[in-house]
Amino acid sequence: MLSSSPKIPPPVNHSQLRLRPTAAVTEMTPLAAVAFLLFLLCLPEAVPAAASGDPTPTPTPWPPQFHATLVMDYHGNMSLADLWYDWPGGRNLHVIRYQLADDAPYYDNEWNNGTSFFYTPARRACRSVAVGVGILRPDWLLDGSEYLGRQDAGGFDCNVWAKADFITYYEDVKTKRPVKWVFYTGTDLLLPLLEDAAWQAPEYCFNKDGEIAETANGHDDSFLTPRSSFEHGDAAY
Repeated sequence: MLSSSPKIPPPVNHSQLRLRPTAAVTEMTPLAAVAFLLFLLCLPEAVPAAASGDPTPTPTPWPPQFHATLVMDYHGNMSLADLWYDWPGGRNLHVIRYQLADDAPYYDNEWNNGTSFFYTPARRACRSVAVGVGILRPDWLLDGSEYLGRQDAGGFDCNVWAKADFITYYEDVKTKRPVKWVFYTGTDLLLPLLEDAAWQAPEYCFNKDGEIAETANGHDDSFLTPRSSFEHGDAAY
């Protein structure tokens, strides 16, 4: 069952958002729906698929709403992120905190109408992108995925699927929860909900007439490159 909606502040009150520790590590870029990620982990070979007499496992659909905590490594930039997935609301939100970044967190706010907002409250900067596709469906892995067999992933016995040559997905055999993914990891699939106000892109994403201030086509994520103290010439650690 889904838990009742907690009192989570809007994005600009980023200092009050808390992270939950996670038991797994993954590697991903900060823009999940805009630039699909490079999978950088060195993985052992998968156990061969089940014998022909055994039924082939099928991936478990996601719950319609969930929260997961992520550990990410993007070209050496370590970060923690919270992911809120809300299929009924047609929205997907990442709150990303880079190690050594002075202006974290960053928000990746994706909507089912194909629009995404990327904004940093510390800079009051925002960019919108017309992605052209919505967020992933809960059953996105059921169609067109290939079962690769069973494999150990960080101590978890997992069924493994691949889809479209750019997603490799690991699901715990016992719990049916995702353990490792090319783009996400979610061993702690808690189900808190965000209030509607927390999904609202800030006012600096729009012009005075309420229109989107800037729309970019493409997958440019340079806008979210963290600004660390080293870039400012400070000797801080």
